Amino acid sequence: MNESPAAGVGIRPSALALTPLLLFLALFFGAGMYFTYVLGHDDGFYQLKAPVAILPALALAAYIAWRRGLKPLETLLSGMGDHNVVLMCLIFLLAGGFVEVSKAIGAVDAIVVLGVGNVHPALLLPGLFVVAGFISLSLGTSMGTIAAVAPIALGVSDASGLDRALVLGAVIGGATFGDNLSVISDTAIVASRSFGCTMREKFRENLKLALPAALLTLVVLGFVGDTEPVQALEPVSPWLILPYLIVLGLALAGVDVIIVLGIGLVMAGVFGAIFADGYSIAAYADQVWLGFESMVEITLLSLLVGGLGALMKATGGLAWLAAVIDRFARGHKSRRAGEVSIATLSAATDVFTANNTVAILISGGLARDIAQQHGVPPARAASVMDIFACVTQGVLPYGAQILLAASLGKVSAFALVGQVHYSWLLGAVTIVAMLWSARGQRARTAVPEAV
Repeated sequence: MNESPAAGVGIRPSALALTPLLLFLALFFGAGMYFTYVLGHDDGFYQLKAPVAILPALALAAYIAWRRGLKPLETLLSGMGDHNVVLMCLIFLLAGGFVEVSKAIGAVDAIVVLGVGNVHPALLLPGLFVVAGFISLSLGTSMGTIAAVAPIALGVSDASGLDRALVLGAVIGGATFGDNLSVISDTAIVASRSFGCTMREKFRENLKLALPAALLTLVVLGFVGDTEPVQALEPVSPWLILPYLIVLGLALAGVDVIIVLGIGLVMAGVFGAIFADGYSIAAYADQVWLGFESMVEITLLSLLVGGLGALMKATGGLAWLAAVIDRFARGHKSRRAGEVSIATLSAATDVFTANNTVAILISGGLARDIAQQHGVPPARAASVMDIFACVTQGVLPYGAQILLAASLGKVSAFALVGQVHYSWLLGAVTIVAMLWSARGQRARTAVPEAV
């Protein structure tokens, strides 16, 4: 990775290429604000659907690509068909089907009856954060963790009276915590290889920042949210929680998330047929379809965002972004400036790609050059880059993690953004650490060649 993909070899940098995403955000967020605060709609952010709001942005991006002599349709389809995009769409569909079937057979009620009523209200949110963090640390993926834990969290929310956005925010935060620290996470692997450090070295650096943020998050989650006494529910078979336990067990065993959700979907139907009164194959098929149907909006948006990202990259948007950050880095030679530049590059690239792994892959070469020029130690640089990609992804309203949780919980993506306490605290802790530890320093440790 000696070359900088972010620099866009053979691509002329262009700030204009980034305007389509800004147009999409302006339309979607502006419409939500208008319907909410001007017209007084309770669900103002649902009045203009995101897949519709992104269409003018796609048209603008296609026009810019055409003006630059590119083939807009081919570029669009290439981005929509990207492996990561298609994988996310499959996860969305299977997660939706699993949630609908689980609710229909009474699995959510079983979890509430057997577990939630025996937990102190103040421990509900911290408990969900810890569970999600442990699973994500073991699995190495925040998406798989959210798909596995969110259904349980929603059951907790409905039974305890906790706000759904607050509960899902705790799950997303825990999933981000584990994904950022996991030694088998794709972001951690890419970041460490980009800077030539070992996974152990990066883990140690990450832990110094992630652990304080996690402890602060647990304290915050212990005080936020008003709970109500759990409502008495009709007795249900304890066997109905087994599909959840199977999903969690397979996730902890490191099984691929698609296989995990597929097995969970089948097992939920089997246990429903055995233990739920009157549950038939026809009802099962109907619930699976309803789950798929609930994910149509997020699936369409993910495909279109993938296409939009490909168009902006091909027309030089990311190359322009990298050039701006590179100019800033070259003009400031302290270690602090180097770390800030790496953090900004990682976060900004993730904003325009909506995928933390892709963001690190694209900008890793340039970030490594910045680390060399400013004497940022390899493990520290890898840690900062991974942290800010994960932090940004955890609060991005059109990012896969927020979209999946919002779709499962049927809440606004913008409502979720402010409830992911861990991501905000991790970002704040890391910024303070960068400004404090690097103040006035000019580190002398050179970054070795990337492996």
